[in-house]
Amino acid sequence: MGYYDDHYGEYRQKRKGNRRGAFFSGLVGAILGALLVTFSIPALSRWDVLPYNVTPKQGEEQTGEPGHYPTVQKNVSVNVTSQVTKAIDKASDAVVGVVNIQEASFWSEGGEAGTGSGVIYKKADGKAFVVTNNHVVEGASQLEVSLKDGTRVPAKLLGTDALTDLAVLEINAQKVGNVAEFGNSDVVTLGEPVIAIGNPLGLQFAGSVTEGIISGKNRTIEVDLDQDGLPDWNAEVLQTDAAINPGNSGGALVNIEGQVIGINSMKIAQEEVEGIGFAIPINFARPIIADLEQYGQVRRPYMGVELRSLSDISSYHLQETLHLPPDITEGVAIIQVRPGSPADRAGLRQFDVIIALDDQKVSDVLDLRKYLYTKKAIGDNMKVTFYRNGKKETVTMKLTKESL
Repeated sequence: MGYYDDHYGEYRQKRKGNRRGAFFSGLVGAILGALLVTFSIPALSRWDVLPYNVTPKQGEEQTGEPGHYPTVQKNVSVNVTSQVTKAIDKASDAVVGVVNIQEASFWSEGGEAGTGSGVIYKKADGKAFVVTNNHVVEGASQLEVSLKDGTRVPAKLLGTDALTDLAVLEINAQKVGNVAEFGNSDVVTLGEPVIAIGNPLGLQFAGSVTEGIISGKNRTIEVDLDQDGLPDWNAEVLQTDAAINPGNSGGALVNIEGQVIGINSMKIAQEEVEGIGFAIPINFARPIIADLEQYGQVRRPYMGVELRSLSDISSYHLQETLHLPPDITEGVAIIQVRPGSPADRAGLRQFDVIIALDDQKVSDVLDLRKYLYTKKAIGDNMKVTFYRNGKKETVTMKLTKESL
């Protein structure tokens, strides 16, 4: 059973008879309310109760009389200075563009092959030094650095290191202002705010900044330098969700103090992935930068062997060629020994299988390189434990630098 509107006509007639009284009542209320507001605002303003200032018209005093309406002037103060803006001010002048110029060849027209970023970290004797990524300068016949004001200056390539993806350039310091201050990447914490500064998509967006946090520490990314499908190095990186786009490579990852804690290097560029970028920790980069500046290359300890992980060798050759005991499944096989190298002088031979260095277990080629390059130095002695024809042996090797 529904609702019926059989009383609507009667109700409308009653409302019609009451309209006039309601109109006059409302008019009186409105007038009284307006007078109350007009007279009370000046008094409230003098008592400093209102959240805004009331000022009289120019040339006359505010009387509060009817017809003299106050001018409401609201003061808004916004402080845009913060730790983030201070950090950007401190570091941004030291972040520059790096222009890769290549000569024309049969396969290409030449010209600018790409633009990345770099960080000015030092000035001395009229020169300034810039750190960037190896892949930013790779293949360049000429290099230019674009400063904060847009001025381009020629750059000299002092050295590169493909393994760590770092390179160092030298420019004239005449127009260089601030240089970057390096921080301590070992003490960063998860969730710590960071700022990426660089030139995404080229110099059109030079000096762009993006803000994020440290999303991960001690991440490892496999690096395949020769594109043979086998990793040559595990790069240890900082992970951040600060936007890192093409052109940001070589730029600065800055902490809230305006200190450089990383060199932006790469991102995961997949459709289903968002906000995963990586930077080379500055504490790891420091000795690499110093070697590239001074020697043009990274002076790493050298063994003089070509290696292959046991995991990449068939079970047939593990038994028939290397003659390993069945329980030895991890280590590295020596495929070739270079004559006159530290390995040659120590007595190592082809098909020896290294399982430990200084009694530290070696699982594969990456393990061996990481220990050799991060724990040992040129001139150090190193104990090598290996299997030869099924028998376990040890030798001591004196490490040298590689002669080019």
